[in-house]
Amino acid sequence: MPDILLVILAVVFVLGVAINIHEFGHFIVAKLLGMRVEAYSFFGLGPRIWGFKIGHTDYRISAIPLGAYVKLYGDEATAPLEGGDSTGEKVPDAELYELRPRWQKFLVMLGGPFMNIVLALAIPFAGALVNGVPSMPAPVVGIVKAGGAADRAGIKKGDRIVNFGGSENPTWERIRMDALVSPEQDIPVTVERGGQKVQLSIKPARTEERGNVVGDIEFQPDMGVEPVVVGTIKPDAPAAQSGLKVGDRVLAFNGQTVRNRDELSSQIRENKDAPAKITIEREGRNVEIQTAARLDEDGVYRIGIGFSAADITTREKASVGTAAAFAVNTNLQILRLTGKVFGQLFAGQRSVKEAGLAGPVGIVQQIAQVVRADGFLGLIPMLMLISLNLGVFNLLPIPLLDGGQIMVLAIEKVMSFFGKTLSMAIKEKIQLAGLAIILLLMVFTLFLDISRLF
Repeated sequence: MPDILLVILAVVFVLGVAINIHEFGHFIVAKLLGMRVEAYSFFGLGPRIWGFKIGHTDYRISAIPLGAYVKLYGDEATAPLEGGDSTGEKVPDAELYELRPRWQKFLVMLGGPFMNIVLALAIPFAGALVNGVPSMPAPVVGIVKAGGAADRAGIKKGDRIVNFGGSENPTWERIRMDALVSPEQDIPVTVERGGQKVQLSIKPARTEERGNVVGDIEFQPDMGVEPVVVGTIKPDAPAAQSGLKVGDRVLAFNGQTVRNRDELSSQIRENKDAPAKITIEREGRNVEIQTAARLDEDGVYRIGIGFSAADITTREKASVGTAAAFAVNTNLQILRLTGKVFGQLFAGQRSVKEAGLAGPVGIVQQIAQVVRADGFLGLIPMLMLISLNLGVFNLLPIPLLDGGQIMVLAIEKVMSFFGKTLSMAIKEKIQLAGLAIILLLMVFTLFLDISRLF
């Protein structure tokens, strides 16, 4: 498949699913409450350019390629963005959105973000049921990069991390993720060494990961013993030239037993481009392979092999309860880290450019990088992330967003105590003001995207 077509399909898949699950939330709640839906635009805002009608609802594609929308009869506040108004068609009062009680309007507005959050929970939940949950290693240091951030901080192999950045008895994942969003920032660390607690401070090294500035603590946990099986081999890489094959199980490197993939990667890096002997098991026989690592563009010595999973391969079978807890914790972790990044932003600890804010170009770039590296299955975690962010972002009290419309409902409720209400003209102006804010945010993030390119 041509590369450009692959990227286009990937972008349509991720953004199309995330946006349409949101609009489906509005649609299904309105239908369940007996409101008449005039239009459901799967793609775009503004005038209709193509579609088909089922019952009272016109399912369409619209002219302005910005998101999607669901238009309800009687809801004319956003009519200019939704292909005009529907005041010319006679609709029973009982089916009009505008005549419904505020609690029903609130539920319709909440339906979109709710479905986004449901999707963000469903993805790790289903993944945990099918593949199990990662078996997290204890926070015991297994490998320390020579001269790296952990080495400079005084962390040694065998240390158990008992406090990291104020978090008592942190999991390895908590340590890794907190370091990820704290490049070049001092983090207090307490390690248990020889029965005593030692107070240290680590400053994660500044590095880039898919265009974002992140922190790297430059040590790995002790993963214990796990099979080290070759999952992928890059063409023309040293591994391919030396005769390694997918499915080979690595037993030793230069005569030293390989306990897990992290040890193998560390041994390869330390050996650099010197000749190396890898002992493998292939079809029940032990075979010795001669190879030499090559320096990659990122300054790391590699032989060009990959493994089937990312960092942790050991997984445990999950019950429904365990899978649900894993899904909730995964999403809470994302929200916690997002909040931490914005906290650093407002505290001046991180620049806006380094905050990882991505506009249209940045999102497309990230989707393209993921689909090229990991295929369409690699897009599933990204779909979860975008869906969660879309759901939470839409709850912000910004006009035009669902949170803004909920805010207008609250204002109308307060005004009703004094016998007053907001006119349709004022509501339209509020929505247009919200559109201006959204467009400014898009221009700003687009500027950040382009500045990163140069």
